[in-house]
Amino acid sequence: MSDEIEIDTDDLERRMDGAIASLRNDFASLRTGRASASMLDPVSIDAYGADTPINQVGTINVPEPRMLTLSIWDKALVGKVDKAIRSSGLGLNPVVDGTLIRLPIPELNEERRRELVKVAGQYSESAKVAVRNVRRDGMDMVKKAKSAGLSEDDAKFYSDEIQAMTDATIKKIDQALESKQEEIMQV
Repeated sequence: MSDEIEIDTDDLERRMDGAIASLRNDFASLRTGRASASMLDPVSIDAYGADTPINQVGTINVPEPRMLTLSIWDKALVGKVDKAIRSSGLGLNPVVDGTLIRLPIPELNEERRRELVKVAGQYSESAKVAVRNVRRDGMDMVKKAKSAGLSEDDAKFYSDEIQAMTDATIKKIDQALESKQEEIMQV
């Protein structure tokens, strides 16, 4: 391979891995009827004069698959946390016991499960689009390098490598989607 002209495949791979990480983060926010500490990530309260995420005012635990507990460090914030969770639109009904808040996770009905599967599909499609955009950027780099003197063999090598990375990443996205769909539809 040419010493002076090289395509940064590590950067492309890092960007594709970023798309998968973003997809997993999106999937974590989908409520599947199972408890997950990340379910409370969008909830914040006004604590000490600043908008504060709930995970910074207490400890979130998952003692059983359909229960979250939130141990609030400052007793004065318990009411605010309770109110924030109720008004968050997550469909959770907190049970306050001193500084401990229990959050039972209700069962999902069949219709809501199907909607969540569609949303998961949209998330995975967005991730695939992001990966294809990274692939396009990589192929554009190969074309520019080729016009700057990259040999035909090297250009073919880089193109094949970028395509292989893309295929592997798309496969990972499909596997993550399949896994999430099974989790959502599990009763």
